[in-house]
Amino acid sequence: MRAAYASALHPDAPLEGLTVGDLPFSVPEGWVPVDVRASSLNHHDIWSLRGVGLPADRLPMILGCDAAGVDPDGNEVVVYPVVEDKADPRGFSLFSERHPGTLAERLAAPRENLIPLPAGVSFAEAACLPTAWLTAYHMLFTRGRVAEAGSVLVQGAGGGVSTAAVALAVGLGKRVYVTSRDPGKRERIAELGATAVESGARLPERVDVVVESVGTPTFEHSMKCSAPGARIVVCGATAGHLAQVDLRRVFAMQLEILGSSMGTPDELSALLELVASGKARPVIDSTFAFGAVGEAFARLADGAVFGKVVVEF
Repeated sequence: MRAAYASALHPDAPLEGLTVGDLPFSVPEGWVPVDVRASSLNHHDIWSLRGVGLPADRLPMILGCDAAGVDPDGNEVVVYPVVEDKADPRGFSLFSERHPGTLAERLAAPRENLIPLPAGVSFAEAACLPTAWLTAYHMLFTRGRVAEAGSVLVQGAGGGVSTAAVALAVGLGKRVYVTSRDPGKRERIAELGATAVESGARLPERVDVVVESVGTPTFEHSMKCSAPGARIVVCGATAGHLAQVDLRRVFAMQLEILGSSMGTPDELSALLELVASGKARPVIDSTFAFGAVGEAFARLADGAVFGKVVVEF
């Protein structure tokens, strides 16, 4: 079976450990095989190649968390990427952490992880959803209670989670602001219906929900832009994890700082229906055939992506 996998770990040059070749395929008891039609890349894959969350004793490990394909009965499905894992302190793991990932011709998954693919959603679009888009959905709808909000700030334009959050919030009719240091990304994010501003810029209003994945460079700005009772929802810290928090602002403005990670199968189903309705569509940066998966990883690693990088089989 053809697969893209981590064969070695290189903290400073992660792509050196990426190998494309044949690996054996097996299906654990109680799981089912899925013929993969499309997958998408996440920065999680780059971190795995660096050895973060993936120790050397698990190599070779097929990379990838996201997939859409066909189950043994011929049904088109999206694969929910979270697997119950009592050995992990989180209580779960993602495909490519303990179990082989999705960047292969075939994937073994628990049957309950297979979500029906609605009509009108392509394999490539569906492959964008299980990690980044589901994370954004959970941040907005569940943790951030966006239904109660009028305005949303998304810190950092271009990444999978941030573009998903913008598309979802705009689709709900919210006033959406997005920050970026890159004028090109500000221009592109504005095309999605958001108001794009420079990083750290003053907003026309204080917002009810902040989607925060950048960390140290933006967290003070997130707090200053928050309205009384606002929810600052944090799913990552790509530019630094040791942010300073002014506790006076937290209690005076009655702010909520909420952690968020992934989402539930029911949320993925709801997200798929939202996409099928046309209210929000995945933003695809580029699409590569599996034979060019190395180029897909290089595209993700160079930091210039806007949306999701998709690999099709």
